[in-house]
Amino acid sequence: MEGDFIKINKALLPLSWCYGLGVRFRNMLFDMDVLKSQAFSVPIISVGNITVGGTGKTPHVEFLLNQLLGLGKVAVLSRGYKRSTRGFVLADSTSTARTIGDEPFQVKRKFPNAIVAVDSDRVRGINQLLQTDPDIDVILLDDAFQHRYVKPGINILLVDYHRLIIYDRLLPAGRMREPLNGKNRADIVIVTKCPKELKPMDYRVITKAMDLYPYQHLFFTTFNYAPLKPLFPQEAKGTNGACPTLEALSSHNILLLTGIASPRQLKEDLEQFTPHITSLSVPDHHRFRQKDVNSINSTFEALPQPRCIITTEKDAARLADVEGLSDEVRRNIFALPVHVSFMLEQESTFNENILGYVHKNSRNSILAKGKDDHKPKDSHRPGNGTRTISFRNN
Repeated sequence: MEGDFIKINKALLPLSWCYGLGVRFRNMLFDMDVLKSQAFSVPIISVGNITVGGTGKTPHVEFLLNQLLGLGKVAVLSRGYKRSTRGFVLADSTSTARTIGDEPFQVKRKFPNAIVAVDSDRVRGINQLLQTDPDIDVILLDDAFQHRYVKPGINILLVDYHRLIIYDRLLPAGRMREPLNGKNRADIVIVTKCPKELKPMDYRVITKAMDLYPYQHLFFTTFNYAPLKPLFPQEAKGTNGACPTLEALSSHNILLLTGIASPRQLKEDLEQFTPHITSLSVPDHHRFRQKDVNSINSTFEALPQPRCIITTEKDAARLADVEGLSDEVRRNIFALPVHVSFMLEQESTFNENILGYVHKNSRNSILAKGKDDHKPKDSHRPGNGTRTISFRNN
């Protein structure tokens, strides 16, 4: 089982116990209503995790955007991690990864019709969004599972298959930001980055180990990849055939350049197309500096021909403005778009529940009129029979 591979620093467990006391006390204050969670009249869907490190939040937010943008005005509110600005910032055509953060910049670039904003104070951010545009139909909160000052209508918890929370420990011994029972606040739990070859027994084992309540629902997702996109299209015009598809990678030497928390599944997926992969990793949200540029240039130059660089869309957002990349690197660096795919034929059930919640709670009379067409349905959990989902209204 994947839990066997999770590294726990047992020497730091006493510190984890102390850290856990503080987090439990904070959660108790919210549960006792000493610290207040604010509800809003607009439908709010929160997507987040309880661990340090990537669980695939941005691809899942993008999946939700694809489902919701056809309904009306959709806003995405993020913290804007490692941005150079402060306070509330509304993304526009002049925004960069530096001013709003790499993930919000990626979302705005891919979904120009979405309203994208950043603010570390989510209550203030929601109020600012609604003042800016009172006709917003739904707000997606990115990475806000622990931001309990907002009471979302649907709380979605993401769990990385390669680091299941049931086997992890609290910081600093492990990577969990709060105790395991924090998962009880979730309406939906999604096990992300699953290998495509999961067996029925694997689903049943994980489902039983997650030990969810009847009001919660468990989904499994994996990643699919779209065609590679040149990071610098003008420079790559003459070399578009160098790395056009994943299927054409078998003869290439690949430099996999990642600045994400958990690149393991990406590397394993690419290894299905070519064994010739050299990894070059930097920390999550890393701001590329000259020494990084030098390392990229020299590492790529050392690879035999034919060769190319593959990076993530999030890293591409930060690399686009980096100076000093060699002409050869700029001609041969490609971003690999990631798309979420639901397993066990669960996508329609997930969509119907999300759309049903939005329709039911929308202030838009047209959306509200259609709510009967998107009522949440009961869904099957592997090995545990049928369960009814009951979402909290705002």
